[in-house]
Amino acid sequence: MRVLRQVRVVYLKELIDILRDRRALISMIVVPLVVIPLLMFGLGALSFVVMEQARQEQHRVIVIDGEDSPGVLDKLGALQGITVVPDSGDAIDRVLRRDVRAAVRIPDGFEAAVEEERSTGEVTLYTFEGDVKSSLAAQVLREFFRELRDDVVERRLTDRDLAADLLEPFTVETRNVAPPEKVTGSALGGVIPYIIILLCVTGAMYPAMDLTAGEKERGTMETILSSPVSRLALVLGKYLVVVTASVATALLAVGSLGVALVFGFSLLENGAGDGEALLALDPLSLVAVFFLLIPVACLFSAALLALSVFARSFKEAQTYVSPLLLLAILPAIAATLPGVELNSTLLWAPVLNIALVSKEMMIGSYDWGAIGLVFATTSLYAALALAVAVRLFYRESVLFRS
Repeated sequence: MRVLRQVRVVYLKELIDILRDRRALISMIVVPLVVIPLLMFGLGALSFVVMEQARQEQHRVIVIDGEDSPGVLDKLGALQGITVVPDSGDAIDRVLRRDVRAAVRIPDGFEAAVEEERSTGEVTLYTFEGDVKSSLAAQVLREFFRELRDDVVERRLTDRDLAADLLEPFTVETRNVAPPEKVTGSALGGVIPYIIILLCVTGAMYPAMDLTAGEKERGTMETILSSPVSRLALVLGKYLVVVTASVATALLAVGSLGVALVFGFSLLENGAGDGEALLALDPLSLVAVFFLLIPVACLFSAALLALSVFARSFKEAQTYVSPLLLLAILPAIAATLPGVELNSTLLWAPVLNIALVSKEMMIGSYDWGAIGLVFATTSLYAALALAVAVRLFYRESVLFRS
C-alpha cells in the first residue's frame, strides 16, 4: 500500500508538470484533434482538385502517320479534351519530356482496310506510365477507338442482317454484397490503425523524454532520487504518466478521426445525391481498435522511458528514440500492404499483429481467439519493456552518465 501511495503521488506530480508544458499539450491534444483531420481533409481536397483540373485540361497528343485516314483524324481532332498537335518526328521523346501527354500510331491504310473489311493492323498508344495526365489522355483515346471498333462491328452485322447482340450473347453484372460499414472498413482498415499507432508513439515520446532526460538536463533528477520515494514507485509513477499521455493522444485521435470520417462521408453522400449510403463507419470497430491499442501504448511508453533514461540531455534523447519511431511505423505500414494477412506466425510479431487484427476488426471480423492472443502477447512485451526500464532506474551508471 505504501508503494501505491508513492506511485500516486509521483503520478499526480508529474502529470501536473506535463499538463503545464505547452509542447506536451501540442503533441497530446493539438496534433490528434486538429492536425490529423486537417491533413486528411486537406490531402483529400487537394487530390480532388488536382484530379478535376487534370480531367478538364486539354491534353496535347500526337498522331503518328494516319495521313491516309482523314476521317479518323477529323474525329480525333473533334474529341473533347484532346488537342492534336503536329508530329515532328520525335513523338516518343516528347511524351517522355511530357511536352505532349500521349501519342497514337495509326496503321497505313487504316480507313481503307476498315471499309474493305480487311485487317487494319494495330493501333498503338504511347503513354508515360505513372503520369496521371498521360493516363487520362490515353483513357480518352482508348474509349474513342473502342467506340469506333464497336461502330464498325455493328455496321458489318447490320449489312448482313444479323443482330447486333450476336457478339454479346450474355452480360456479366457485378453486385456488391458488403454493407457500407464493411466497405469503409476494408478501405480504411489499414490506414486508421497506422495513424493511431503513430500517434500513440508520438504522444508518449515527449513526456518520456521530459521525465527522464529532461530531469537530468534541468538538474532535478538528483532531488527526486533523494526524496523518500522508492525507485520502483518513481519509475511506475513516471511510466503511468507516459501511458496516460499516449492513451489520451490515441483516444483523441480516434474521436477526431471518427468525427472527420462521418463528416466527410456525409459530404460525399450529399454530393452523390442518390440517397444511398455507399460509405459508413462502424463506431464499435473504432472503439474496439482503441482498446486493442492500449497495450501498444503501454509497450512504447516503457520502451521510450527505457531509451530516454540513457540520454544526458533532451536533444540526445531525441536521437535515441527516433529509431523506435521507425520500428513502430514500418510494421504498421506493412499491415496496409495487399496480401499481408494475419497468420499463426504474425500473431507474435509486435505492432504488426495489432495492426493486422485491427484491420480485421474494422471490417467487422472478430476472431476472439486471435484478438485475445495478440492482446496478451503485446501486454507481455510491454511488461518486459517496463521491467527493463525499472532495472535501468536502479543503475547509478545510467542515471548519472557524464
